[in-house]
Amino acid sequence: MTMTQHITITEVAKAAGVSVTTVSRILNGHYEKMRPATRRRVEKTIRNLNFVPTASAQRLRQTQSYVIGILVGDISNPFSSLLAKGIDDVLQGAGYDILLMNTNNSIDTEARALERLYQQRVDGIIVQPDSRQFSQYELAIKNKLPLVVVDREVDDQPQTIGKVTSANRDACYRLGRILSQRGYNNILTISAHYAEASGQIPRIAGLKLAAEDNGLSYHNIETRGHNRRWLAKTFFKQFNALGGRTAVVSLMGPVLFDLLSIFKDLNLTFPTDLGLVSFDDWEWSQYVGDGIFLLKQDMELMGNIAANKLLTQIKKGDNTSSTTFLPVEIVARHSL
Repeated sequence: MTMTQHITITEVAKAAGVSVTTVSRILNGHYEKMRPATRRRVEKTIRNLNFVPTASAQRLRQTQSYVIGILVGDISNPFSSLLAKGIDDVLQGAGYDILLMNTNNSIDTEARALERLYQQRVDGIIVQPDSRQFSQYELAIKNKLPLVVVDREVDDQPQTIGKVTSANRDACYRLGRILSQRGYNNILTISAHYAEASGQIPRIAGLKLAAEDNGLSYHNIETRGHNRRWLAKTFFKQFNALGGRTAVVSLMGPVLFDLLSIFKDLNLTFPTDLGLVSFDDWEWSQYVGDGIFLLKQDMELMGNIAANKLLTQIKKGDNTSSTTFLPVEIVARHSL
């Protein structure tokens, strides 16, 4: 027989002498309470018949799809990739596959992606949200679909909906106090283009409040839609307009690459001419100069916790969960 003959799961079950449910469980990697001989016989039958199941056929024959939808804002950001890896490490061990979708930090793209996940009948969704309005995700709750929000914060999210994020605001407030104690007069942050629900928002809020409470000036340069040449020109103008000592804070890891290039072109060194702080765990940053001062997040751990929250919801059969705030580690190095 060949694949062009459209062998069905029923025909495989009949040829192997087992039920359709048994074949379905084997196709989805669920071998609990199954005799090894039965598994071998069914797998041999599948190979002999050249059977390839369609995704839709599998879902129609089981109450669960064993697929989890994962939405990330920007797959090109290495920290979104680490988040997805942390999620997959847990879910794969529990017998689930992930359907990873990139929303490109767009609310409209995210809405379309959510609709596709509903159509795919996934067993749950973990979302790194683009929208700050929970109405974007309410259909999941109405359909009793387990949901966990990760990394970014949604303003009106119900307390019963699972959330895992970093304590960004508190960490940045602590950073502001450190900068004041070290004699800095100004905080100059550099932010990248971000989604409506970006993690950079609470970081800015924390630094603004710390600047106000400690008598520092606060300024931000938003790189939205601009290239490195524009950033260099804008940075140079803003930096020269500030009196006293200035600490420059990269609010998003990839911005650090642009800043290091700009500092080199402008012959600026840290900590002599300015202080430098970056978010995210760049291992190589310890070798730049005498090391770059970091605010470090563990994105893989965040993914692990989010996945476990979702699995708990699936096992309990409800969509209620809790909030977890992960601490942001301050790694003191000599760039300040």
